[in-house]
Amino acid sequence: MSEIIRMKSVEPILHGVVKIVWLDGYEAVVDLRPVISEGEAFAFLRRSQERFRAVKLANFGHAIYWLDDQGDEIDFGSDSLRRRAERQADILRQAS
Repeated sequence: MSEIIRMKSVEPILHGVVKIVWLDGYEAVVDLRPVISEGEAFAFLRRSQERFRAVKLANFGHAIYWLDDQGDEIDFGSDSLRRRAERQADILRQAS
């Protein structure tokens, strides 16, 4: 099992999109709109840009998260975000 590359920072760019910097220096803009457009768990993020902008970096950089209407954490892990970022970057490279 490989070690999880932790994140250093997260910043909302626009509704549904974040910029992430990992501790190994990799930086990426990650489009989460396809994920948050489905499922009841993400409804609060779809309804409010302000709520989406309230994204937080979890302790030790293993995840990013938001607090839903009940105060529960809705999160994305560092490893899945990194895979998504690399896939999205590959798609953009292939398209250009």
